[in-house]
Amino acid sequence: MSSSRPDPVRPEPVTMAEGRGGASLASPEAVLEAGAVAAPAAAPAPVLAAAPPPRRAWAPLLQAAPLWLVLLLFFVFPLLATGVVSLWNYTEYSLVPDITRRNYVEMFEGCGNLSDGLCTTFRTYLSTLRLCGMVWAITLLLGFTVAYFLCFHIRSDGVRMALFLLCTAPFLTSNVIRMISWIPLLGREGVVNHALLAMRLVDQPQDWLLFSEFSVVLAFVHLYTLFVVVPVFNSMMRIDHRLLEAARDAGASAWQTIWHVVVPLAKPGLVIGSIFVIVLVMGDFVTIGVMGGQQIASVGKVIQVQMSYLQFPAAAAQAMVLLALVLVIIAVMTKLVDIRREL
Repeated sequence: MSSSRPDPVRPEPVTMAEGRGGASLASPEAVLEAGAVAAPAAAPAPVLAAAPPPRRAWAPLLQAAPLWLVLLLFFVFPLLATGVVSLWNYTEYSLVPDITRRNYVEMFEGCGNLSDGLCTTFRTYLSTLRLCGMVWAITLLLGFTVAYFLCFHIRSDGVRMALFLLCTAPFLTSNVIRMISWIPLLGREGVVNHALLAMRLVDQPQDWLLFSEFSVVLAFVHLYTLFVVVPVFNSMMRIDHRLLEAARDAGASAWQTIWHVVVPLAKPGLVIGSIFVIVLVMGDFVTIGVMGGQQIASVGKVIQVQMSYLQFPAAAAQAMVLLALVLVIIAVMTKLVDIRREL
């Protein structure tokens, strides 16, 4: 019996049915015979985002050019001109553009001999610093109190902002009008003296209320307290109220909370307000002249008198010394508190 093995089934060419698009795929043999087999297509190269154009180094400088121009025209050039004029000579009627130390020598003439007492320049600067110190202390205390009341004792934001705007109402009038308004109140026949006489607190009108250091300090406090309220209020508004609650929970009293929590966190505002007050008071001559009755010496008043007598180089020298003193005071205050880091 012979066994027969079935012939191997030869695979028939497989023809794929037409796809949805109507195209048919031929068998592999047909494709090979036609040479239609192509190498696999390479993957498309990734599309890279366009590189940003190179940043020009002078672009930020160009953007800041208007500010630099304003500073140069209205700050740097006037200071340079004042410094140059302070080195000029002068006669009774004209300026002499010669480099000389005459203005500075005359300013400090006799100041080296302390046996005869302080010279006029030193006494003038001490008087100005005394006035500035009194005004600074009072405005700092009042400004801190007002800002603390607005921030931590007024719960409604609307009421807080309304009271804050009410504090700025005096700025709707000029400083001169606000300053002169004290004269009818403090004069011999003013409201204050009449009230004191009516209450029998004094026997006669008090002359020290007007044209004295008291009236000068009072006018300064009235004019410049708001310059302390605003920056201190801004600093206190950033304080988290939970810090105060934590201090009270830890057993701190109200004064301890203010001194150890509020004051350190409000230092930037206190320093900024102090700088405003010191700069304004040190150079003021209108308030001192009107409220002091032309009887109180100050550096600003000396500069104003020298300019009225056309002694511009001497006045420029006084201005440069005053500027140096104010810059020293500001440098000391900014060293105590780094304003840029605290803000």
